[in-house]
Amino acid sequence: MDQISAPSFSVTDRAARRIARIVASEAKSGGPDTQAMRVAVLAGGCSGFQYQFGLEAHPAADDLVIDTGVARVVIDPVSLDLLSGSELDFDDTSLMGAYFTVRNPQASSSCGCGTSFSVA
Repeated sequence: MDQISAPSFSVTDRAARRIARIVASEAKSGGPDTQAMRVAVLAGGCSGFQYQFGLEAHPAADDLVIDTGVARVVIDPVSLDLLSGSELDFDDTSLMGAYFTVRNPQASSSCGCGTSFSVA
């Protein structure tokens, strides 16, 4: 599986293509001037932290910006500490539906839905 990497976070080609389709769809529907997908970690969720995905019009000056060539992913510095070594992927083969997933080596446990995790 090919991937585009920053020093501590990578994005698979499959995730990059899906982000590009989402951004293009937003532009077609007259949505805001979306330029990237933001990946963030927030306190909460059943395991302590939860992943958040959203569209971003203008990244902050201190964001890590990963430009895959077809899509951009932005991560704030605080979230990057908890995402170091992680990979963003997109899964459309699950019976649960299609979704973005983060493979995070720092996660010591996660909840059943996969959107919440804890660190040791």
